[in-house]
Amino acid sequence: MSEKLQRLLILTILLICIPAILFALSADEIITKMDRLSTFATTFATGSIQTTDRFGTKTSLFKSWSQGEKDSLIEFTSKAEQGQKILRTEGSLYLFYPDAEQLIRMQGAALRQSMLGSDLSYEDMTEEKNTLDNYKASLDGLETFKGRECHVLTLTAKNRSVAYPIQKIWVDTESYLVWKAEYSTQAGRLLKEMEVLETFISGDRVLPGKSMIADKMKKDSSTLMTIDTFEANPKLDKSIFTLENLTW
Repeated sequence: MSEKLQRLLILTILLICIPAILFALSADEIITKMDRLSTFATTFATGSIQTTDRFGTKTSLFKSWSQGEKDSLIEFTSKAEQGQKILRTEGSLYLFYPDAEQLIRMQGAALRQSMLGSDLSYEDMTEEKNTLDNYKASLDGLETFKGRECHVLTLTAKNRSVAYPIQKIWVDTESYLVWKAEYSTQAGRLLKEMEVLETFISGDRVLPGKSMIADKMKKDSSTLMTIDTFEANPKLDKSIFTLENLTW
């Protein structure tokens, strides 16, 4: 065999093998790593939600706490919503309105409801980090997004308890940050889009600092969510994530 033919044969083998190398990780492995790198033992953060629509711009401020994959608490601190809280724990989500001393449990399709008139839903704001419990993942391929190589995956709901039947996500192949997401109905109708605009570093992890969310069911509406401060693994009292604390 001539040297030229040998080189051609080696090149052909490489071209055949490269796709297999690139897709060495399974969809489930990518999702598991994505969830792990976005989950902390505990967190504390402050931030804002700025919504712009045909009526103008509204900004709401919040504080948030989380514990592991499933527990989170959000408390709004801006004047109009001061004292309103959202608790997610043990698979349930609760709203507390201090003026009415009213506690409401949210579930199913109600999780898709707009939070404070924004493009964010209650599910978006308090999403649990146990994706594979609720979705079946398939790997569609690789795409470059904002100069970053991303795994493109489609998530299909296993049950009706989740807010979005289908999700398409772009996951960074290095940091496993979700740069972009599209949320759709079972029939494929686009409900919402999310895109990360800025990131920040916490230890060895890349996290979203600013994200733009657009509800496709609303006309000329968008919401910018910004994380102003973030603390990883602070010491938290476990009572924070209880119904008794929610109504205190």
